[in-house]
Amino acid sequence: MGRFSEDELHTVVSRYEAMRARALTERDEQLRAFHAAGWRPVDLQRVTGYSRETIRQALRPEVRQATNLNRRRTPPRPPADYRPYGDRKPYVIAETLTALHGPTKGVVTLPRHLDWSGHAEYDLNRPARLASMYKVVLTEASTVEDLHIWLDADLLRRLWPTLWLPPQLRQRWEDAFPELAATRSNAA
Repeated sequence: MGRFSEDELHTVVSRYEAMRARALTERDEQLRAFHAAGWRPVDLQRVTGYSRETIRQALRPEVRQATNLNRRRTPPRPPADYRPYGDRKPYVIAETLTALHGPTKGVVTLPRHLDWSGHAEYDLNRPARLASMYKVVLTEASTVEDLHIWLDADLLRRLWPTLWLPPQLRQRWEDAFPELAATRSNAA
């Protein structure tokens, strides 16, 4: 790794952490001195730009210590019955690809229930916008009719290997239409 060793890197980090801890202690002592001289926490917050919580922890070090201890003690864990969003989302899959006869060129505007981003206009002559529209329709369609109206089977086959889709959605479509999975392996 060049001319520096891991020990030197650890030394740099240790010095930084020690300097940072000293600076934090010094700052907190100074804030407590201002508070003892009559400055209200809200005034300290206004002048320094620090958050209310930062001022609270500076004035009461035991609060910071308890907060930091709790952060280390309880790593965030999802509930036992948690299922990722992609496993819960009801993706819609077409019955057959031949029913997909959506637009293939020009500019289209997706309805609000599919694209509420404020940028629902897609120029299908621009490859990036075309791919973006297909991703939106595939992930947000609430009925098979949405798929029939907005997707075209030939374009879907062509775009499929390059679309960035949730894995659960991709798997469901490829299970239903093995020809889509084949387009991915052919593209690789």
